[in-house]
Amino acid sequence: MPNQTQGRYWAIAAVCFFVALWYLGSVMLPFLVGGAVAYFLDPLADRLERLGLSRALATMMISIAAFVLVVLVVLAVIPVLVQQLTALINAAPQLVAEFQAFLITRFPELSDSTSVMRTTLDQIAQAIQARGATLAQGLVSSVFGVMSWLFFIVVVPVVAFYLLMDWDKLVARIDELLPRDHAPVIRRLAQEIDKTLAGFVRGQVSVCLTLGAYYAAGLMLAGLQFGLVIGAIAGAMTVIPYIGALVGGALAIGFALYQFWGDWVSIGIVAAVFGFGQFMEGNVLTPRLVGKSVGLHPVWLMFALSLFGGLFGIAGMLVAVPISAAIGVLMRFGIAQYQDSLLYLGRTAPPHDKPQG
Repeated sequence: MPNQTQGRYWAIAAVCFFVALWYLGSVMLPFLVGGAVAYFLDPLADRLERLGLSRALATMMISIAAFVLVVLVVLAVIPVLVQQLTALINAAPQLVAEFQAFLITRFPELSDSTSVMRTTLDQIAQAIQARGATLAQGLVSSVFGVMSWLFFIVVVPVVAFYLLMDWDKLVARIDELLPRDHAPVIRRLAQEIDKTLAGFVRGQVSVCLTLGAYYAAGLMLAGLQFGLVIGAIAGAMTVIPYIGALVGGALAIGFALYQFWGDWVSIGIVAAVFGFGQFMEGNVLTPRLVGKSVGLHPVWLMFALSLFGGLFGIAGMLVAVPISAAIGVLMRFGIAQYQDSLLYLGRTAPPHDKPQG
């Protein structure tokens, strides 16, 4: 079959996938999450197999350990996190009003109601008061509208368990279905994509969890209000390079200036928490856990998350990273092919030697 015809069939398959994601994104969400969990835990299962355990026993041990960990997190962390987040949402209008009074006290020129800065602050306060509750309600309703949480919580572990149990069989089965003429190239590209995802997803998730726990603990020990929420936000947003540090640092230092104004030691402690966290991320965590050969540029990653999140919602954000990694690998492969072609080299191919005799 000509390559153009094969490309046409693969393009049709890709279009069908995105159409299904468009219409069935909410239905596919628990299965995508379950697949991501299985992919994340597969190296651990392989390591346990190399230690002599069967695949079933390794999967069972991982599932039990994950269940115990989730229960501990739910009992120990989630209630406090929800309580602080709720308190922060409810206190947002009051915090803005107090912050405005704080600025006017220290900067008397803002008391002029006709000044641009005063007008801007008034508009910000009114916007938060008018839309803060609506935004919070919209976020909650959108999350609950994606999928019933009860169904989600039940389906994801079951999907992850069975996919983790049969992961190697699924990979082998997919390998059997590859076009024979292109199987070696597809395998090589798939290995590069897996290397990219393994370096980014598994490494970046580990970085996010480590930094989130560190920021939350450090800010709470420093006495900062809503330290757990700010630390969780900073850790979660670390998946996008530089964004987590900027957002979390701005929130933490902003709240510290408001809460500890005049107590520069406490403000310095909060700033030092984020400074040390950034040092550890850039010099220890990211080099060791993510590595430098991932090949996902921060701008490309942010574009992919924005594009797929805007088009397909939460399900789109879940597939944004693997799809962007695959596209990056394919683009590098295409560029290499182009640089080896006559279109790039600009010279005619050498004539073939004529057979002797």
